[in-house]
Amino acid sequence: MKKVMLTLAALAAVTCLALPVHADEIAAGSVVADETGYAIDNMFLFIGAVLVIFMQPGFAMVETGLNSAKNAVNILFKNVMDLCVGVLLFFLFGYGIMYGDPILGGFMGWGNMGIGGTTADVVAGSLTPQVDWLFQVAFAATAATIVSGAVTGRLKFSAYLIYSAVITGLIYPISGFWQWGGGWLNQMGVHDFAGSLVVHAVGGFAGLAGAIVLGPRIGKFGVDGKAKAIPGHNLPIAALGVFILWVGWYGFNPASQLAIVGAENTNAVMLIAVNTTLAAAAGGVFAMLTTWFIHKKPDLTMALNGILAGLVGITANCDVVSNVSAVIIGIVAGILVVLGVKLLDALKIDDPVGAFPVHGICGVWGGLAAWIFGGQPMLAQITGSIVIPLWSFVTLFILFSILKKLGNLRVSPEEEIRGLDLGEHGEEAYSGFQLWTTQ
Repeated sequence: MKKVMLTLAALAAVTCLALPVHADEIAAGSVVADETGYAIDNMFLFIGAVLVIFMQPGFAMVETGLNSAKNAVNILFKNVMDLCVGVLLFFLFGYGIMYGDPILGGFMGWGNMGIGGTTADVVAGSLTPQVDWLFQVAFAATAATIVSGAVTGRLKFSAYLIYSAVITGLIYPISGFWQWGGGWLNQMGVHDFAGSLVVHAVGGFAGLAGAIVLGPRIGKFGVDGKAKAIPGHNLPIAALGVFILWVGWYGFNPASQLAIVGAENTNAVMLIAVNTTLAAAAGGVFAMLTTWFIHKKPDLTMALNGILAGLVGITANCDVVSNVSAVIIGIVAGILVVLGVKLLDALKIDDPVGAFPVHGICGVWGGLAAWIFGGQPMLAQITGSIVIPLWSFVTLFILFSILKKLGNLRVSPEEEIRGLDLGEHGEEAYSGFQLWTTQ
């Protein structure tokens, strides 16, 4: 009886296996797979966009903590408006310039105002235009907010709003079109995976232009020309800001793969995430060691900037270099940021948070490292590493110079000494605890 039962069970199993699978069942399974892949990839980019937007409070905290308490409201306000103004102008003009069809001989793009769609093909790797715009606007706001720290303590708030509007609505989208919108740098073969050049060098060199045109803060350089330290008022909040930025960078770099469905995409995302981590850590350690060697004491602020330098340096090449190369890129970035701060002091250029050494110098380093360690075309990488920073520096230097000529750039010495919080905004970050000093 047992044998009969086993035989019947075997026959039933064979019969089930032999049953025909209808075409509509196969199609239904394919639709489910397509919808699942579509949902996962779009959610992946959405989470990445949120992480990059979360970098805005990170920048705000770093810049606020590394500067005087009397300017805290002003710094926070600028970071808030970078995002608000950037979102609106990138929606109206920036996105169309950056990802539209080529015009003016390929100098820039132009598409429709706004986003121009809400749906896409329902397959893995296909992105709704809405989430693509959200991810891109987060990058535009990042480029703008880098400048805030370089010009803090002496720039008029109204002038900053004008700058923020111009960089997010015009300057950043045009060079972004050259590289990411299919423009001439892209056709040349320049590799800038997540924006060492397009985002960070643009912001860093814009900050350099602003710092030069503005001139240094009162009390930054003595009568002998030597730089004097103006300590930040809250290093804990600056350190927390750097930790937030480090976490946000996992949206910046890994999410720039733009998809995670499929083994190839998944492997790429994980390599990018690990390379990002290694470069940040190496940058922090070697900035600390470099400062320790020069000044005989380890400096927290330099270590924090070293972490950011490593993150900027790996951003262009994180998808094409090995783990070991990522460590080396971070080491070089950590050393460069310290030397960059020393260079600015020697040139009597006042950059209160080291925005140019971190984002400008290390942004260029990231572009070159894609050639040195990532095997990208030498001529293309050198060209991109010169043209994009030069575009940002020249255009923003002209803008800041025009504002200076119009008398709408720098606050009065009295306002600067008292602090921009009261002079520009009539409010205090730490009511009842404010100290009126030049330090």
